[in-house]
Amino acid sequence: MFSKGRYTYYIYILTNKNRRVLYTGVTGNLHRRLYQHKTKLNPGSFTARYNLEFLIYYEKYNWIHHAIQREKEIKDWSRIKKLELIRNTNPNLEFLNYLFENWL
Repeated sequence: MFSKGRYTYYIYILTNKNRRVLYTGVTGNLHRRLYQHKTKLNPGSFTARYNLEFLIYYEKYNWIHHAIQREKEIKDWSRIKKLELIRNTNPNLEFLNYLFENWL
């Protein structure tokens, strides 16, 4: 039997300044990951090429396998379905990076 997970994992959706491209990812440290996207740690990556650094959606999990399963599920969705998910909690597609900026 599983007990409550000891860690926190996130699935997240990023967009660019014009909100035209969506990217879904998973991480154990959303603060660090957002910084990596913003500074283009991997210059040849999809997120760097399309300037995807603005957080518009995230979910929190205690087990990495649940987070990975959810990431895969969302990645298979159409853009319309992803936008419906996002708009349920963030109707104006506001950038949410500020929620994770001052974490140590």
